[in-house]
Amino acid sequence: MKNYLKSIIAFVFILTFSMQPMLAAEEHGEENGEPIDVKELILEHLGDAYEWHITTINDNHITIPLPIILYSEISGFHCFSSAKFHHGHEAYNGFYIASDGKYKGKIVERSAIGEEVRPWDISITKNVAALFISSILLLFIIIGVANWYKKQKNEGVYKAPGGFIGFMEMFIMSVQDDIIKPCVGKNYQKFSPYLLTAFFFIFINNIMGLIPFFPGGANVTGNIAVTLVLGLCTFFIVNIFGTKEYWLEIINPDVPTWLKLPIPIMPAIEIVGIFTKPFALIIRLFANILAGHSIVLGLVCLIFVTASLSPAISGSMTFVSVLLTIFIDFVEILVAYIQAYVFTMLSAVFIGLAQIEPHHASKH
Repeated sequence: MKNYLKSIIAFVFILTFSMQPMLAAEEHGEENGEPIDVKELILEHLGDAYEWHITTINDNHITIPLPIILYSEISGFHCFSSAKFHHGHEAYNGFYIASDGKYKGKIVERSAIGEEVRPWDISITKNVAALFISSILLLFIIIGVANWYKKQKNEGVYKAPGGFIGFMEMFIMSVQDDIIKPCVGKNYQKFSPYLLTAFFFIFINNIMGLIPFFPGGANVTGNIAVTLVLGLCTFFIVNIFGTKEYWLEIINPDVPTWLKLPIPIMPAIEIVGIFTKPFALIIRLFANILAGHSIVLGLVCLIFVTASLSPAISGSMTFVSVLLTIFIDFVEILVAYIQAYVFTMLSAVFIGLAQIEPHHASKH
């Protein structure tokens, strides 16, 4: 009986995953009363927003308004709710959300000469709110596991963890033993806190992005600003904690002299490599997560694109679209782990390469 119940719950969960993007696409089409613009729909759902849209019932948008924090060179600081914009259809205190142009989807105002300008915008957008939620969830999980071990130590009674604590121990030790130790080397404990944090931060945000209802659904790791910060963190750790030997091999690599003088070919290549490594991390994570979300939305849109065709074609395409959407959702769960694994592994490799010891010490 329990197995049947689990199967039913899993089926409902999978069906919810597949149906939620379809409902969103249908709402978009009904709202405009015209054929769906697939490109516009995908970009709208992948982009950031000043409110968190939950659903639409009878043309009533159910949203969570978020704080708007602006600094205008014309009128100073402003702080108000995004509900003042009425879903982007109205202006408030001279500010409004641009519907087109280079600032489309962003808050703008009119300058003295009537030109659209951007104020300093530090608002709590959907992606920022999702970052807060995932960070709190991450802290709750890790502190809960740490407190369990602390309690064991204080009581002086050690027992094998089970349930969620045991699962997290297995997860953490897997990352520690299979990624961090082999890639970083003997100084792995110094960098484990950052690498473990990066892994679980990316993994949790990837999973949260696949959940089609609040508090999931935000495209956090598919946002270039988020992956840029993660890549910069690795960049600074690699180069700040790099050894003297690491910098010596960049400035004066052990290659034939003609590759260094009179034209410093190899030093120039090594210096460029300092910046291409974090760039690869940034683009890899951003592109893979963004592509996965785009594929899911694109498959869902097939239903509505073919709705105007014959019932046979429309029905068959709907069936195929649902099956492919469920399949891609499963693939995305795997990709959520793989991308966190790859980012952590490459970061650990770059950190390990920067921990080079003098040649005589390594030979000894």
